[in-house]
Amino acid sequence: MADQLAPLVARLEAVTSRLEGVAPGGGGARTPAEELVPFVVAYDEFLAGPLAEYVAEAKKLGGDAATHADLVKKAFSAQRDFVLLASKCKKPDDMGVAKLLKPQADVITQITQFRESNRRSPQYNHLSTISESIAALSWVVTAPAPAPFIKEMNDAGLFWGNRVIKENKAHQAFTRAWSEALKALQAYVKQHHTTGLSWNMRGADAASVAGGDAATKGPGGPAPPPPPPPPKPAPVSAGPDPTEQQRAALFNDINRGSAITQGLRHVTKDMQTHKNTGLRASSTVPGSKPAIGPKPGAGRPAAPVKRAPVCELQGKKWVIEHQDNNLELQLNETQMNQTVYAFNCVDSVITVKGKVNSIIFDSCKKSAIIFDSVVASVEFVNCISCQVQVNEKVPTISIDKTDGLQMYLSKESLDVVLVTSKSSEMNVLVPKGDGDYTELPVAEQFKTTLQGNKLVTVVNEST
Repeated sequence: MADQLAPLVARLEAVTSRLEGVAPGGGGARTPAEELVPFVVAYDEFLAGPLAEYVAEAKKLGGDAATHADLVKKAFSAQRDFVLLASKCKKPDDMGVAKLLKPQADVITQITQFRESNRRSPQYNHLSTISESIAALSWVVTAPAPAPFIKEMNDAGLFWGNRVIKENKAHQAFTRAWSEALKALQAYVKQHHTTGLSWNMRGADAASVAGGDAATKGPGGPAPPPPPPPPKPAPVSAGPDPTEQQRAALFNDINRGSAITQGLRHVTKDMQTHKNTGLRASSTVPGSKPAIGPKPGAGRPAAPVKRAPVCELQGKKWVIEHQDNNLELQLNETQMNQTVYAFNCVDSVITVKGKVNSIIFDSCKKSAIIFDSVVASVEFVNCISCQVQVNEKVPTISIDKTDGLQMYLSKESLDVVLVTSKSSEMNVLVPKGDGDYTELPVAEQFKTTLQGNKLVTVVNEST
């Protein structure tokens, strides 16, 4: 009997061995180690190495720093699941990416909220060191240069890290371990995801694979069916734009000239408060209705009106307005006599193919412009945390009232002229030749002296 059962036992042991041979990572279903692509294996090595060292240092300190480290470890574990998903699937649309990133985004929110709810903690500077730089995890949706973005976030946390060391030099190992972890993450991204997260172009549908993993993780068997699609919005009548109507009415009134004042009431002496002391103490004006109480919603700022996104060619000008989280906006059919004007774009990336006359970035936030060549100039006005990448040639970059601008130059555009005013946090990144960049800050502080009958201004060489 034992001889008859031996082959069956061997087969069961082989199946069990295959099921247990999984790679380290997040929770739920895991992939056998021999099936992992190299960049997932490298991420696992990062988790087991530099990140584990930071967690160990935080555990040595204990208290809020240790609790915070558990959340950080959870966030990186969620990102590991996302990186693994990218290795299996082709890239979904922006809405699909946002849904897949929700587990990671939720933990990042918990990390920042933990710092805010523990402002009186003796380890508040430790929590701030992490919270101010945890946004480095957003490299998975950063293009075209995610590795420099991680460095920027690492530098943002150094301010608080230096405070930690100033208070207690014994805690220097904690700040060093976190900084080294981000440097290791930067090196990993630079090697495996140079221009952005590497998706599998021939992979499966990401939503289907993520849904299958969720079904495996669930304790009750397969996942419930998806909710029914939302009802279609009611068709909007093709009537005139209210804004256009208001503008037309305003111009009509202006064109009336002096006749515009015919509808105004005459203010008599008894209605003038500076001549009637009794009116000053009263909250009402003769002839007006008394106020019963504050109007509903008084004192609260009005919600911003969300404009419809625009991307169209108007004459010789490409107009791109009110784009929100659009990472794949491209202008392919351009001409040398055309201009590009981008206004009020947020978290968007605009790619301009060919050569155009000029480009203007106006009131944009956390957006990027990638272009081949410009005849005249590229201008940034009232922008916050933007990036520009030159593939071929640009003569001039003008920067006005802009905070945070990363300028990636090509070898052909090293003779560019920068014109800056009322701006800060500007950096020029010059290519080295090996795919990396050298970061050079643009001067923001100047020293002016009076020499004879003229003023002489030089860069303030302050350390």
